[in-house]
Amino acid sequence: MYMNTIKDEKLNLLVLCTGNSCRSQITEGFLRYFCNLNNWDINIYSAGINAEGVNPRAIETMQEIGIDISKHSSNKIEEFNHMKFSYVLTVCDHANESCPIYLKDAIHFHKNFKDPSKMNGHENYIKDCFRNCRDEIELFALPYLKSIFIE
Repeated sequence: MYMNTIKDEKLNLLVLCTGNSCRSQITEGFLRYFCNLNNWDINIYSAGINAEGVNPRAIETMQEIGIDISKHSSNKIEEFNHMKFSYVLTVCDHANESCPIYLKDAIHFHKNFKDPSKMNGHENYIKDCFRNCRDEIELFALPYLKSIFIE
């Protein structure tokens, strides 16, 4: 399912989404958290086709479980044109379809997560959508990292 890499070089991983406001920010938060817990050495970045700012509900949802993403920035993919990435993880279909050609040299994995910021309804319903997205990403993040670091 995933591909392993050489373990003795510093790796760069990019999480790519449409607006770099919610799903990619949550994913970046979990990837950093799990890397810190396991002493895995990798640089983790996130970007979007657009930069829409970090969604306050994403920040709040992650704070509920003790992960602080409030200092994250929302970045456009072009801000990383100068970098070489070992891994690119797209977390929405639009980003997967729009992934720049120069990123195709990286080991690419795609996992679509439903965008909670697009949900309408009662505030409790929206909060539940964010929590569900967060929980899905949490279940995905550690196995994804293990596929990179554990043979």
